[in-house]
Amino acid sequence: MANKRYDDKARVLQYIADGQHRDLIGGLWEHIGELQFDFMIKQGLEPEHKFIDIGCGCLRGGVHFIKYLITGNYYGTDIHEELISTGIEKELKPLGLDTKCVPKNFSIAPDFNFSNFNVLFDYALALSVFTHILFRDIRLCLTNLADSMKVGGKFYATFFELPKDREKPFAFKRKDGLITYDDMDPYHYYVSDMEKACMDLPWKFNYIGEFGHPRMQHMVLYERIPDN
Repeated sequence: MANKRYDDKARVLQYIADGQHRDLIGGLWEHIGELQFDFMIKQGLEPEHKFIDIGCGCLRGGVHFIKYLITGNYYGTDIHEELISTGIEKELKPLGLDTKCVPKNFSIAPDFNFSNFNVLFDYALALSVFTHILFRDIRLCLTNLADSMKVGGKFYATFFELPKDREKPFAFKRKDGLITYDDMDPYHYYVSDMEKACMDLPWKFNYIGEFGHPRMQHMVLYERIPDN
């Protein structure tokens, strides 16, 4: 799972050493942390639900979810153990939330392997993950996550939407000035690409669209359906 911000291990460690872990994951710490939490609450997330935060990083959203969920119900994956441990030390401990943090509920999963948790999740979220990975990796995430979701479970994911009336350019300049690409990070996709990603998998696709993200990421929902 390539991500130009995270695939350079030395750069990640330097950001952490400089106390800039919040900037490494894109800044807007409070705003986006609260945005994703409020969104999931509106979607029906309850304290007793088992929830997985895919690409949890240094727990920008995790701070809110861990506080809200029953101890043991928050799970997180990322590609860097150092980001997770920094989130626990620098973000959870000052708030006294480290006591609600279950170490075994975190996993380093560059290949989207969720089976080691041995859990069926009610809700899942991948915020600012599909914006940084290739289509084949989106497909891999959906394939593997299907085995770890309850029937009826809901997986929400954000992406940069390419308007359907635009032929895929190499680069697309968005209204906010951000440039997204077909073949490099940050990636853009048609809504139809997001639906195609779950083709022949036990997911029902739903397009949500705009949900208030400051960088204009849009939301889709994959609902786990019974196996055929």
